[in-house]
Amino acid sequence: MPHPASQETTSKRRTAMLRSAFRGAVAAALDADDVIEVLANPDGSIWIERAGVGLAREAETLDAEARERIIRLVAGSVGETCDRANPVISAELPGSGERFEGVLPPVSEAPCFAIRKPAVAPFTLDDYVTSGALAPAIADALRSSLATRANIVIAGGTSSGKTTFTNALLAEPAFAEERVVILEDTRELKCAAKNAVALRTHGERASLSRLVRSTMRLRPDRIIVGEVRGAEALDLLKAWNTGHPGGVTTLHANSAEGALSRLEQLAAEATSAPPQRLIADAVDVVLFMSRHDGVRRIEDALRVIGVDGDAYEFAPLCEPKLVPQIKGETHENC
Repeated sequence: MPHPASQETTSKRRTAMLRSAFRGAVAAALDADDVIEVLANPDGSIWIERAGVGLAREAETLDAEARERIIRLVAGSVGETCDRANPVISAELPGSGERFEGVLPPVSEAPCFAIRKPAVAPFTLDDYVTSGALAPAIADALRSSLATRANIVIAGGTSSGKTTFTNALLAEPAFAEERVVILEDTRELKCAAKNAVALRTHGERASLSRLVRSTMRLRPDRIIVGEVRGAEALDLLKAWNTGHPGGVTTLHANSAEGALSRLEQLAAEATSAPPQRLIADAVDVVLFMSRHDGVRRIEDALRVIGVDGDAYEFAPLCEPKLVPQIKGETHENC
């Protein structure tokens, strides 16, 4: 068995080699506080997304050899191999924890990777309101929902800001005195709770579905799942509906209404009958997030009323109110 000191030396050497492999625009982006995502495409182009700016192409490129070296070094840092037989690697960058996804041929035409950076200073609900991404009345309604232990689903497309908004919710005082268990594939969520347990998936032996079931024995007050992607959706719904309310999760969907249909599809991986009644009972609030020109905002916020036949029933999280503006104009404040 390798000596711990030897393992630590090897780990530090790999981290140093990886950091030296990130050069030019990629290295600068990893050090910049305003960068959200770094993309290196098969054609060598580098694309960087910055907060409030959006995605833009850099002037310089990164050759195939450099891209492949980075991918292999990341794989080695987590004890895995990335080659033609195993051409995809999902990992965290050692030391700093950025989420990394690397792909080699034959899956891609040439080596490519994406790096998602965690927020340096997490947004708060007030920050979203100030930036115009969240209506003040919806922010108030969300705080009330958290206080009354509503289960919240945050839906949206890729890079729509679901994780960042989840962190804004987790920073609210409603979580501070609770025992919160957080389940995710990579470390991206942070919680204000003093009594918090963060668990990560690790292969099939510690899949998200397995972790959700294990969580029930960890005495959680609230269960948070970074993103549901499969059969674990059914386990989470059951947990939320049997004495563990007040949870939050995210999923990919094209609308707030479509989020519950997406939950049906995911739960169907574990059951033959769509659990519509369970979904309607377990989910209290659905939010839909979108991204336009680099700006992320909450497009829709709905309460789940129930299910009628095959259709879910919704109501606005807060009722629109017309308030007078300059020159007699009106606008909705929610």
